[in-house]
Amino acid sequence: MTDDTPIAYTALQNGTPVFTSDGIEIGRVEHVLQDPSLDLFDGIAVKTEKGLRFVDADRVGRITEAAVETTLTDDEARALPEPQGSEVLDADPDEYGGNGLSAWFGRMFMREHWMRRKD
Repeated sequence: MTDDTPIAYTALQNGTPVFTSDGIEIGRVEHVLQDPSLDLFDGIAVKTEKGLRFVDADRVGRITEAAVETTLTDDEARALPEPQGSEVLDADPDEYGGNGLSAWFGRMFMREHWMRRKD
């Protein structure tokens, strides 16, 4: 690790390496799980060799610009669960702003165009 400057979870970048308490790399940050309206940090989804795994906020020891250090042992890291919860969808209000048939139906029937959130 090259930069030990602590940062807030809101500044954590995707692709940041995540380590166990013994310094073994678990994987890389895929995304931060949070509720911005409550300023609540829930944890991080980590991309590992076995797929996405969830690290709860209380197991995140320190976040720096260079890495995330967890309080997990190597055995605990291997047993991490997959993230749970439903996918979040966002409405795109500009989708029906045009003159096409889809736009007309969208305005007539007040049907929003839903898109998968890209976090």
